[in-house]
Amino acid sequence: MKRFWLVLLSLGLIVAFSASAMAVDVKFSGEYYAAGMYLDRTNVNKTSYTIPATFTTPAKLVDEGPSTAFYFQRLRLGTDFVVSPGLKLVTRADIMERAWGANRTAPGVAQDVMSAGTRSENENVAFDLLYVSYVSPIGMFNVGYQIDDVWGTVWGNSSNPKGKIAYYFKTGGLTLILQAGKDKELSRSVNNPLGDADKDQSFYTAAGIYSWKTGEAGLLFKYIKNNQFRNIASTPLTQDAGFTWDGLITTPYVKAKLGPVALQAQIYYLYGEQSWEGNRALLGNPPDVDLSQLTAWIDATVDFGKFYVGGSLAYVSGDDPDTKDEAEGGVLGGGLDYNPCLIMFNNDLTYWVGRQGGYNGSSNGGVMTNAYFGQLRAGVRPIDKLDIMASVSYATADKTPQAVWDSREYGYEIDLTATYKITNNLSYMLGGGYWIVGDYYTGTAAAGQDVDDNFMVINKLTLTF
Repeated sequence: MKRFWLVLLSLGLIVAFSASAMAVDVKFSGEYYAAGMYLDRTNVNKTSYTIPATFTTPAKLVDEGPSTAFYFQRLRLGTDFVVSPGLKLVTRADIMERAWGANRTAPGVAQDVMSAGTRSENENVAFDLLYVSYVSPIGMFNVGYQIDDVWGTVWGNSSNPKGKIAYYFKTGGLTLILQAGKDKELSRSVNNPLGDADKDQSFYTAAGIYSWKTGEAGLLFKYIKNNQFRNIASTPLTQDAGFTWDGLITTPYVKAKLGPVALQAQIYYLYGEQSWEGNRALLGNPPDVDLSQLTAWIDATVDFGKFYVGGSLAYVSGDDPDTKDEAEGGVLGGGLDYNPCLIMFNNDLTYWVGRQGGYNGSSNGGVMTNAYFGQLRAGVRPIDKLDIMASVSYATADKTPQAVWDSREYGYEIDLTATYKITNNLSYMLGGGYWIVGDYYTGTAAAGQDVDDNFMVINKLTLTF
């Protein structure tokens, strides 16, 4: 009898699981690109020099920077498991994100740029997103690894996967958003047995968006509690020395369409405090630091059909080295998603080639920081499938790293790109950029510290599905 019930139960489970599996609808989406690039200078300094070692970093040789050329690719695959109307499991993975024929990156533990996986995992398969999405009668709930640091316009966006809980409620043209999540977790755990109590970085977000027929506006508040640098200098002499900081980011934005004119604008402001704790006397009694940082961006494009013109202005506050108790820069930036030029402030170039160094530790790469930036652009669509665009950009620093510095000028860049739509899902881009390197990269302008201009050529095939 017991065997009979066991067989019956097994058959019941098989039927139940089969029924559930049959009810799941799987949807795929994604993007694949393959690109080839030539960069004339991987550094812009004309002569080699060495950056001296510090307490936390070893000495580094910065050579003249030879040219480089290679092909690279990435497949980004999104898979949604639709369990029932309003309920789904969302996943996304990056697959074979690597340069053709290049050595594989050694396994490590640090997360890759805008990824939940390591660089070596991204060169094989790295899952970035995994969350459940449930549309209930009182709003939508998303729980798990989702995209964060994206809000409003492209300005300030860095599409970082983070573990968080998100709630969305929409009524009419108004959408309300509440979120809570983790940026960093260094508390004691099985894979961090030397971790300390409450050593993490958490965030809490409240936001609202109002949409109308020709635009939208939004306001977001994000509170960040950063405890990940507790005990950062802990030694037998500096027991428990470290710092924490609390900050509130406020960011309003607006997007509007006025006839042929598309306008966008966004501001970020960070206010907070960095507080030292533990025995900081043995570290020279560094002062607590007030955080006050600002970024702003405005963009306009006028579309005449076959022709369009536009321009952008951007500002990111830089840190004044003379104010030790204030941090006017260093946290906020233009964002990893914002790539206004092919060379200057291009995060894709930094990811595949690295930063292009100048003298005295100066370099181009990563997000736009410490900058005034302006760009004019114009484009033509001679046929429906072809878009040709040219742009001229200029950038200068808000602050210099030290009092003795040759110039604030980052330089000018002239870019030309052409994108041809082969099919609705397949496009090809060919582009070139010339960077007239500014004297900011000559550093302190000591004898012999001269820089060369730089240029690049890129072509890219992109498939979307």
